[in-house]
Amino acid sequence: MAKMWAGRTDGVTDSIADDFNSSISFDSRMYRQDIRGSIAHARMLMKQGILGEDETAAIISGLEGILRDLESGALAFDPAAEDIHMFIEAELTERIGAPGKRLHTARSRNDQVALDMRMYLRDETGDIISLILDLADALIGQAKGGRDAVMPGYTHLQRAQPVLFAHHLLAYVMMLSRDVSRLRDCLKRMDSCPIGSCALAGTTYDTDREYEAELLGFSAPCLNSMDGVSDRDFCVELLSCLSILMMHLSRLSEELILWSSWEFRFVRLSDAFTTGSSIMPQKKNPDMAELCRGKTGRVYGSLMGLLTTLKGLPLAYNKDMQEDKEGVFDALDTVRMCLKVFAPMIRTMEPLKENMLRAARQGFINATDLADYLTKKGMPFREAYKLSGQLVRECVEKGTVLEDLPLENYRARSPLIEEDVYAEISLDACVAKRVSMGSTGPDSVDRQILWAEDWLKSERA
Repeated sequence: MAKMWAGRTDGVTDSIADDFNSSISFDSRMYRQDIRGSIAHARMLMKQGILGEDETAAIISGLEGILRDLESGALAFDPAAEDIHMFIEAELTERIGAPGKRLHTARSRNDQVALDMRMYLRDETGDIISLILDLADALIGQAKGGRDAVMPGYTHLQRAQPVLFAHHLLAYVMMLSRDVSRLRDCLKRMDSCPIGSCALAGTTYDTDREYEAELLGFSAPCLNSMDGVSDRDFCVELLSCLSILMMHLSRLSEELILWSSWEFRFVRLSDAFTTGSSIMPQKKNPDMAELCRGKTGRVYGSLMGLLTTLKGLPLAYNKDMQEDKEGVFDALDTVRMCLKVFAPMIRTMEPLKENMLRAARQGFINATDLADYLTKKGMPFREAYKLSGQLVRECVEKGTVLEDLPLENYRARSPLIEEDVYAEISLDACVAKRVSMGSTGPDSVDRQILWAEDWLKSERA
């Protein structure tokens, strides 16, 4: 079959080349954006006197009919079509005749696909942000219920200092807030309209690019036509934002996997978000969390793939740029599915507070507070640090903990230590004494929860 671009060549290509060149199998998902863009283009052409009112009305009616039929399933995508743009233009021409052939005046597939990508990614980014907010809401809900749960905080995966379970979860809310901020910044750099750049050099027609950009919800047209058709920074930036988001989900997944294991038993994941073993009947596997952790590499791969594709391309448009879509689309689909499973997994998660407290009591995580106690009594911090370490070693040798070590053992090390040491190193006191901004103390955690709720409310407004 001869192509719509036949002229310089006879437009007949080998079937293998057709399959290799075709993108309809994946760019068909942009049909709504392609039709919206074409309707706006027709209106601009009419405004400028390039199309007549009757022609424009026929074009818009035809495009709206195609959209309805695609949405209802009455019209199927033609797998033999080269891409979504050619499919819609061919369908329109078949339906309305000559006016359909005039729609492509003053534009190229180069600026058309750049427009469709910006519009599609703009829509999808809004959906991703909404899903992130759902996950943040789930974490905030668990944090509000975990204000009284003391657990070990870790460094190097070694028990370090006591923290509230709520404090730990709120750290992920802060990460998600940055993810939302990054995506909103990314949207700002999608907010330039490339249509009217044509193939690369603009057009001889008297078009109104500002008007067309406004119709499509952009703040302004791209200022340079070569950049308009060849820019894929917004794709790379979106993939970067999605990769950072997936890194955060992967870190949280790792913690859920550890916390739900028999070695930790800090949380119990719902049966609805775990699986069993095909051979070991006792197993309850955190497969959803593991899949989110594993799929992070898939999103990273899309980012690296697109960076590699773009790194050697001269201006302006090159067919290599067709490779932007599958990676970006796959990353969006992957992130969306991970977020959709993550929010209910967090909401249905059961914290095992007694197990958290038991682990906190066994890790000498109040040793820093013992050193602080001695420092407040007048001992230099480095001496206090050393003495606290010696007392920990003594507890290990005796099979006890600092809270249960007899006072005479303390006083044998230093006469500065008195009965009040036990109140100072209790885990509740260790947490309560954290009064600095952003700390794990109850008042600080309450302020963080209030901040998170206000942030969530403002983002959803």
